[in-house]
Amino acid sequence: MSLTRRSLLVGAGTGAVAVLLAACTGQTEPKPRPTTPRPKPSAPAGVPRPKGWTRSAWSTDPYSAGSVSYLPAGAAPEHREALAESLDGRVFFAGEATDTSRPGTVLGAVDSGRRAAMAVIATAEDGERIAVIGAGASGAIAARTMADAGHELTIFEARDRTGGRILSVSDDSWPTPPQLGAWLVADADVTALQERLIDLGDGSIVFDSASGRSQEGEAPSIDTAPVQQAIEQAKGYPADLPLSEALQQNGADPSDPALAAALAWIEATTGADASLASSWYPPAIVPDALTGRTGELSSFIDDRLDGLDVTLTSPVVRIAYDDRGVSLRLGTGEALSFDRVVVSVPLGVLQRQGIEFAPALPFAQRGAIAALGSGALETIWMRFDEPFWDAEATIWHVVGGDGLIRTWLNLEPATGEPVLVGLVGGAAAEQFAELSDTDAETAALASLAYFAPAASDDA
Repeated sequence: MSLTRRSLLVGAGTGAVAVLLAACTGQTEPKPRPTTPRPKPSAPAGVPRPKGWTRSAWSTDPYSAGSVSYLPAGAAPEHREALAESLDGRVFFAGEATDTSRPGTVLGAVDSGRRAAMAVIATAEDGERIAVIGAGASGAIAARTMADAGHELTIFEARDRTGGRILSVSDDSWPTPPQLGAWLVADADVTALQERLIDLGDGSIVFDSASGRSQEGEAPSIDTAPVQQAIEQAKGYPADLPLSEALQQNGADPSDPALAAALAWIEATTGADASLASSWYPPAIVPDALTGRTGELSSFIDDRLDGLDVTLTSPVVRIAYDDRGVSLRLGTGEALSFDRVVVSVPLGVLQRQGIEFAPALPFAQRGAIAALGSGALETIWMRFDEPFWDAEATIWHVVGGDGLIRTWLNLEPATGEPVLVGLVGGAAAEQFAELSDTDAETAALASLAYFAPAASDDA
C-alpha cells in the first residue's frame, strides 16, 4: 500500500473533463483542544481519578461530522436508495448511509462498498482510471473489488491514517486496545462479514449481564417494552412522529428516569436522537447484551488496501463531472482527472457540504442528504489502579440524574483489569464531544459515582 501523494501527482493525466474548477475551498482543520492549563477535576466520593483514559470526538471531527446515519421522522429507506444513485455513470456513492439492509454498521459499509464497485465494474471499460474518496470500510472494499477486476485505483483519504470510523488505540498499558470507533458488533453481523471473507479477528468480549443504579442504589435494568409498544402504536398514526412524541402519544413520559435510561441505551447503541428519530422506521432496539471485537480492528481495512495507491492527508473538496469523466480538486489545490469516482465519505460530510459538486447534485439526492440523520456515538475508556465499584454486571445503566453518560461497560471480568468504557449517543454525545478533556473527565467521574459504594452509603 503506497502512502505517498506526490508520486500520484506525477503523470496523473488530464484527459477526462474539460471543466474549469473554481478556487479550492479551504481545508477544515479539527478544532484544537484548549491549551490553557486547567486544574484537574476532583473525583466524587468513592471514585478515584483514572490511571489513564482516552475518548472519541467523532461529532467534532470535520472528516466525520457524526458517527452513523439514522432515519428521522419523515425520512424513509427510499432516501438511502436515492443517495446511492450514480451521477451520469461517473460518480458513485458508498457508505453505510446508502445501505438499506444494515445501515449504521460495518456490515452495511462493507456491502455498500461492494455494491458501488460492482456498479462501476459493469460500466467501466478496460484501462480506465478510477478514484475512491475515503479509506474506511466502504472505500477499502470498493477499491479492492475494483482492483481485483483489473482497474487502476487511487484512494484519497483526508486523514493521516486509514480506517475511517474504525479506530483502535495501540497502547501496551491497556489490557486490550481501546476502541474509539465501531467495535460493538452483533454476532449475526460477524457471521455475515466472515461469509464475505472479512475477518475481524478472533478476540471478543461478551457483555451479557446488566444492572441499573440510581441515587438510591440498585435499580432494575432497562425496560424497552414501552418503546416497543409506542412504535407498534405509531404504525396507525397518519403521520410519522419522532420517537419521543410517539411515547407521549402512547401515555408514556420520556423524562421518567427508567424510560430515559432505556432511551439513552437506544441512543448509545444506534446514535439516533430519540427526539428526532422516526417511529415508523425506528432505530434498532438492541437487547441488553453486547459483543465487542478486540485487537487492531483496522487491520482488515489495511489488508484490503495492500498494494493499492493510497494518498493520505488529501481531502477532496470539489468534484466536477460530465459525460466524459471526473475532475477532483484536493484541499491542497491540485486538480486531478479520472474516468470515474466512488465517494464513500460519511453522511455528515455531505450534509455540511464538505465536498462541492459541479454541477450540483440532483434534487433527489440533495433531498436524501437533507432528510437522513447523522447520528452521534461517542465513547470514553478509563483505566483504574483497582476496582472501586460494587457492581458485578458487565453492563451498567445510570437511572435518573442529568449526566451525559448513562451506559457503562465493565471489562474487568473479561480482562482481569479495572477498565470501564462509557457509551453515549444522540444529542448527549454531541454535547460530550464538545467538552474539553478536563470537562469530559469530570462528566465521566460524576456518572461513575452511581457505582461507588459511597453513593449507596450516602443515599
